[in-house]
Amino acid sequence: MLARKLSPSVLRCFVPVSSLPSLPIKNPSSSQLSGFILSDSNPSPNSANSRINFFFVHPLHRSFSSETKSISPKSLSRDGNYDESAACNLLICPGCGVYMQDTDPKIPGYFIEPSAKDPDYRCPIDRRPVAEETEISNSLKKGILKELVEAENPNPNPSLKEKPVVCARCHGLRHYGKVKDATIENLLPDFDFDHTIGRKLATTTGTRSVVLMVVDAADFDGSFPRKVAKLVSATIDENYAAWKQGKSGNVPRVVLVVTKIDLLPPSLSPTRLEHWVRQRAREGGANKLTSVHLVSAVRDWGLKNLIDDVCELVGARGNVWAIGAQNAGKSTLINAIGKLVGGKVTNLTEAPVPGTTLGIIRVEGVLPGLAKLFDTPGLLHPHQISTRLTREEQKLVHISKELKPRTYRVKVGHSVHIAGLMRLDIEEASVDSIYLTVWASPHLPLHMGKTENSSTMLEDHFGRQLQPPIGEKRVEELGEWMRREFRVCGNSWDVNSVDVAAAGLGWFSVGLKGEASLGVWTYDGVDITLRNSLIPHRAQFFEVAGFTVSKVVSKADQTLNKLHRSKKQKQQSDQKQAFSDQLPVMANEDASSC
Repeated sequence: MLARKLSPSVLRCFVPVSSLPSLPIKNPSSSQLSGFILSDSNPSPNSANSRINFFFVHPLHRSFSSETKSISPKSLSRDGNYDESAACNLLICPGCGVYMQDTDPKIPGYFIEPSAKDPDYRCPIDRRPVAEETEISNSLKKGILKELVEAENPNPNPSLKEKPVVCARCHGLRHYGKVKDATIENLLPDFDFDHTIGRKLATTTGTRSVVLMVVDAADFDGSFPRKVAKLVSATIDENYAAWKQGKSGNVPRVVLVVTKIDLLPPSLSPTRLEHWVRQRAREGGANKLTSVHLVSAVRDWGLKNLIDDVCELVGARGNVWAIGAQNAGKSTLINAIGKLVGGKVTNLTEAPVPGTTLGIIRVEGVLPGLAKLFDTPGLLHPHQISTRLTREEQKLVHISKELKPRTYRVKVGHSVHIAGLMRLDIEEASVDSIYLTVWASPHLPLHMGKTENSSTMLEDHFGRQLQPPIGEKRVEELGEWMRREFRVCGNSWDVNSVDVAAAGLGWFSVGLKGEASLGVWTYDGVDITLRNSLIPHRAQFFEVAGFTVSKVVSKADQTLNKLHRSKKQKQQSDQKQAFSDQLPVMANEDASSC
């Protein structure tokens, strides 16, 4: 009885290690070996030795040492639960796919088991007397009676409404749109696609594989996974040749899914968009596309056709891999598919933060038969400018609403800035003027002025009125400001001819009838692409020279005006104080003269 009331640390003082009998332990760990003498004897389950062994080395018992092992972010596993045997023994966060742990709150995967609540913790409201009133309308009675039925049976299908336990990181992303400690996110290892998924796709045996290559419509070239496209295309060529020879050849199917098409203007023709997408995908290395789908997970556009196509391709036992860049919309797409297919509720975490998914997540109940759907961590594209920005700066760059054109009529010797991230100079042209249309987030301020004043803009306005970057110190942290030269040509004034796109930011559309030499400035390492124009039309009204009116510019102007007003008020108060100090002196001089 005394031993039951005392803790192991207290009992250690009463029971010396040397006096303990030999204890049998199978596959002992280092913590279990400390302080015990092992033997090969096998006592009976009811013996004293067995009871002492259970007490001191039970798996739920913690060692006497107060030291705890910390989990390093570099040792984070991205395998998730794609392996069924491993998923049975390890707890996986259903939101991001990381292994759950309760030891270090700073490391991803930390969770706290929620406490069970009393079903009567809220005081119920009795609505029956109100429903029985004669002056209440029949329609209102129906609504109240429906609420009464729901109150009697609050959860008719618990499997659909039960909220799963997610890690603290997913909780912060879902409810606050950010992570608690952003410094830990920078230490997380990149997702090794070749090691984890590439070898599964390259094998000639096994189940059929369907690759959902998810690309952001508003940042096609920046989010297009070129490395994956080339790997899968090479695998298809190799396995198809083996299959033609009668050998075993597992040929993957590639489905290109262009998401977030609701961000593009509705005047854009779907046929034109699909032709443009196929051309850009072919130039990016995806020359073996099975099909192309233009979808919007927010509006449920094109999801039904996508699901039917995938179910036909994957068969009864195949695997579907959703692959794409960070923040391309893979988790949002899978959640939308789950809701559309039989009301299946998936719990993948959605957030406008790059790298939301940390491990491979097997989504159950979406595909028919034994087919499996996997959500994979986003691929890191260092050539995207958004990967260098802070969370606050990413919010300004992120495109969340339909794109609106902002058009300038520019002559030679003038430049257009997109915040403090990109600049386009008109250096030479065979025509008098050129139309430049900016397609980027409306939160980004623009500026049009003479190229000769560009150095002044960099020194005086980057980090202030041209944000992001937010703050003057961030300008140096983003890297070296570099120039690239492009030669463009067009044959019409009515439509845009070419695009100059910056990965992770947006693009300039150039409309001209002639030739021009452009100088494009951005930070070193950011990918700049010259391509055929995606959206041919431009704005009906032109922007004027100077800064555009935006939230960033208005806040910067308010701050500058505030400083000017405070300086002016201080000068006036100083003058009044000086004048009041001179009054007694003047009064004394007048009195002495009298």
